[in-house]
Amino acid sequence: MGKINMKGGTPSGWASLCATCAWAHIVSGFRESELVVICTEVHPNFPVPFKVQECTNYLDRNRPNYDAMTKLAIDVEPSSSLKPVGFRAKLEIVEEKEVEALHS
Repeated sequence: MGKINMKGGTPSGWASLCATCAWAHIVSGFRESELVVICTEVHPNFPVPFKVQECTNYLDRNRPNYDAMTKLAIDVEPSSSLKPVGFRAKLEIVEEKEVEALHS
């Protein structure tokens, strides 16, 4: 007998979003069944009795906020090039050749 794949069934072995959410207050005991998750995003705070797959107010606690990203950012200054950028007029090229001819 082959393996049966079922779409939309109950997933096995997945972690709850609350484990990485900034709004979750998690208290765990020694056994796997000793786990209390309290959502602090809503008022009044309430315990979540099941593993959460999707949440509209999920905030990843491992993702840095804007202030932390600006502190980590490196200021990049544009380097000054020796040659000017853009096209030169024919007159400048002719003058440079004349100056080089005089020096040689």
